Amino acid sequence: MIRGRPAPRGAAPAPDPPMTAPPDADSPPDATRLSDFDYALPPELIAQHPPAARGASRLLHVAPRGDGAPRLADLAFADLPSLLRAGDLLVLNDTRVIKARLAGRKPSGGRVELLVERIDGERDAVAMIRASHPPAPGSTLELDGGARATVQSREGAFFALRFDGPVLALLERAGTLPLPPYIAHAAGEDDATRYQTVYARHPGAVAAPTAGLHFDDALFAALEARGVARAFVTLHVGAGTFLPVRDDDVSRHVMHVERYDVPPGTADAIAATRARGGRVVAVGTTSLRTLESAARDDGTVAPGRGETRLFVRPGFAFRVVDVLLTNFHLPKSTLMMLVAAFAGLPAIRAAYAHAVERRYRFFSYGDAMLLEPRTPR
Repeated sequence: MIRGRPAPRGAAPAPDPPMTAPPDADSPPDATRLSDFDYALPPELIAQHPPAARGASRLLHVAPRGDGAPRLADLAFADLPSLLRAGDLLVLNDTRVIKARLAGRKPSGGRVELLVERIDGERDAVAMIRASHPPAPGSTLELDGGARATVQSREGAFFALRFDGPVLALLERAGTLPLPPYIAHAAGEDDATRYQTVYARHPGAVAAPTAGLHFDDALFAALEARGVARAFVTLHVGAGTFLPVRDDDVSRHVMHVERYDVPPGTADAIAATRARGGRVVAVGTTSLRTLESAARDDGTVAPGRGETRLFVRPGFAFRVVDVLLTNFHLPKSTLMMLVAAFAGLPAIRAAYAHAVERRYRFFSYGDAMLLEPRTPR
């Protein structure tokens, strides 16, 4: 059994979001310890490869019922259109995963491996570095592909680097796809396609927004026929998403910075959805965090670019998202805390126990859940 998180292997600016979730006065936090978000997972349930076809996954529908226990329905992902309504709006994250893993050597000759966390400019990036001894500021790394990077500074697990050429071009030429640490094989040709959504457009993420991996053109056509609209945001998922929560008091955890963009058309689509009585359905936790980071106090969404450290945990007051589509998440992770905030910790515990018992596939290449909120917005 696996418990806890495996060791690790991105218009006018919107207002700065809070570092942690603002509390909901009507729903005080019902879990503050890291152990509250643990569960036992048989290792064989961690999906190592995608299903044969997009959309061939299973879908667990989790909805509240009057007695406080969740209503659980075992479905196929292709059933998603039947769970949504005409007038609903899907919001998807159109970030594109970059080849963020690079190998090289220190001046001493020791091997290093870089995992680029975010790109800060044409020649600047922040990265995690695996080495026998961390490189010191001022040292130069000789990278595969004939490039060099100078260490500018270090903050915790992350190093600021200055490259001698364009970072994106180097990654495309010499980098490899950064599969999550719980996937045991090296990235292959199948991963290059399947660890990327069909609507990925803006390069910058080092991890896929995995709830979107299930969608294909046929499913989008079925949703359109149902009267379900769609809109896009961009949040570049950073390498910090793989870092564990280390403090048992989860309120002390500080999220890593991620950049997002809410186009004006998406903000307008959300306002129109509200006006017609439809629901905002976030496809994945990254879409949810983007929308809630850009939310105004009145529940409208501010268009524009920004950075977020938003930490969604039990007690969070959701302003925008009505329904959440998501995959299953690592034990003791901030994403477990997010879904517990949305659906309620008892419902999530029941859903995960059910998924283990019914042999659902877990994590990035695994199955999905459609979560109804504990308290309708």
